[in-house]
Amino acid sequence: MTSMRSTILRKQAAFPGAVTTVVDQETCIGCGMCVRVCPSRTLSMVDGKAAVTGDASLQCGHCEAVCPVGAVRVGALDRELESFSAFRAEREWFAPGAGGPDEVRRLVQLMASRRSCRNYTAEPVSREMLDDLVKIAVTAPSGTNSQRWTFTVLPTRGAVHKLGERIAQFFEKLNAMAEKPWMRKGLKLVGRGELEDYYQSYYGAVKQALEEWREQDVDRLFHGAPAAILVGVSPGASCPHEDCLLATQNMILGAHAMGLGTCLIGYAVAAMKEDKRIALDLGLHKDEVVHAVVAVGHPDEKYRTVSGRLTPLVRMVE
Repeated sequence: MTSMRSTILRKQAAFPGAVTTVVDQETCIGCGMCVRVCPSRTLSMVDGKAAVTGDASLQCGHCEAVCPVGAVRVGALDRELESFSAFRAEREWFAPGAGGPDEVRRLVQLMASRRSCRNYTAEPVSREMLDDLVKIAVTAPSGTNSQRWTFTVLPTRGAVHKLGERIAQFFEKLNAMAEKPWMRKGLKLVGRGELEDYYQSYYGAVKQALEEWREQDVDRLFHGAPAAILVGVSPGASCPHEDCLLATQNMILGAHAMGLGTCLIGYAVAAMKEDKRIALDLGLHKDEVVHAVVAVGHPDEKYRTVSGRLTPLVRMVE
């Protein structure tokens, strides 16, 4: 009964937004690193110690992985992934010429240790490193080998800030619309409930981020990154969305191996999808579509452990 109850509680805790984070107050040394890296502001400092004060969590495990003394634990995470016992690298299923168990372990370690970075130093990313990231990206597969990727590189903090301002202007207009109840309800009555959904899920967080951008010059969008890369696609690709995301995954893993930090900026993609002028002002062709925006920089945060992931739903159908 205890085992069944534990399983039920773990599955319930895995729902998006649930807070399963616990801080051991006796172990906590009050360094504040977990608060600094938490993207959903689940944690804050209370009386010199980290404490769970928020009512929502991404359950990403950043807080747990960054803690130097192991005082933070996210209950929803699957612990098997921490030791990689889930990856049966000791089994002899390698084809002739394959790298072997050690290479698989190194690859898994690289993938599992990469985390989204939301704290960057002011050090610029060299043009050579940005060029290399693009070269790494295009080693990805593409549908029918179309390779119709496009990469728009913003190599300076000034360029990133300029794009951030355009995106801020877009969301200021969107928030102004969302603040009108009659507009949300009217659109919903005609089958267009997107504005109502946005208001319920994102409006408040975006409003706070915009206030910090205007009043304190705090960049909650690109997190102060000194560079960014937009991954798009030209007409003619058979799987444009998939092609871009595969290239992006290669890029962010390559960046991690090079000692760089990255973060996918979904709000930027959403804004560019709705306001085509943003992309046009960056020099993109009118037929190009951006599917990923990646912040890039030298990380100003250091993770010490590999945390688990949420338990996935897995089916085997015979």
